[in-house]
Amino acid sequence: MIRFGPAGNEPSFYEQGYKNTFEAMKWLQDMGLNAYEYQSGRGVNIGEQAALKIGEHAKKHDIALSLHAPYFINMATKEPDKVQSSLMHMHKSYIAAKQMGATRVCVHTGSPMGDTRENAIKRAHIFLKNFLDDIDDQSVIFCPELMGKVNQLGNLEEVIYLCANDERILPTIDFGHLNARTHGTLKTPEDFERVVLKLINGIGLERTRIMHVHFSQIEYTQGGEKKHLTFEDDKYGPYFQDLIPVLYKYDMKPVIICESDNTMATDALKSKIMYEQYMKKDL
Repeated sequence: MIRFGPAGNEPSFYEQGYKNTFEAMKWLQDMGLNAYEYQSGRGVNIGEQAALKIGEHAKKHDIALSLHAPYFINMATKEPDKVQSSLMHMHKSYIAAKQMGATRVCVHTGSPMGDTRENAIKRAHIFLKNFLDDIDDQSVIFCPELMGKVNQLGNLEEVIYLCANDERILPTIDFGHLNARTHGTLKTPEDFERVVLKLINGIGLERTRIMHVHFSQIEYTQGGEKKHLTFEDDKYGPYFQDLIPVLYKYDMKPVIICESDNTMATDALKSKIMYEQYMKKDL
């Protein structure tokens, strides 16, 4: 089963009178959604009791939880103090995920910091492997994210390199980021299929089927990602309907998190409806 949900709470959630994230679990279920990515990009600031409460309500309402780790993490850094800081943020993300029952942690790889991309991604690979060896817990899967800016570490090939041959890691394939950093190359189902085939070749079919996905339409410049948009955009893409035939063809069952600008849940539901309509038509 494909799970659909938002990255955090959109404004309409609060406009309807809700105040606490644990309340979003029933709200999402009532909408017809079944996934949620807790946002810790600015730091893991949630206490144990709040995390436990979110987890309790997520379980009650069949919401699959993931957590987005802080943006401050740079797995490729050479600076000892930044290595320690990144490890601290990784560990806090892991603890919060465990407390709320999130089974996936989405994490940014970082930046080459003036080094070659090849050297930087090798350092990131060692950093991630050592961290996972240290926590020794396969109940939480870490998911390096495909990044949207050209100068960021984390293109498709680099994410595949990080995930290859390690069952403790799955990719976060952000199709909006990929489209932005490649200046609009995702225009047809065949374009999406080429991405999936690269993943299958790199990490295998079964792991590709259950990968983590971020989806949104994104404005871009020569440098890549500029601004997240909504599904109302008709200029930049990518468009979710072009991914659907590929999901169906390869019997994929990812968690798909929508990162639209302030319409994350609304557009997640649109994604789910489009997918269900395609399935009915095909049957």
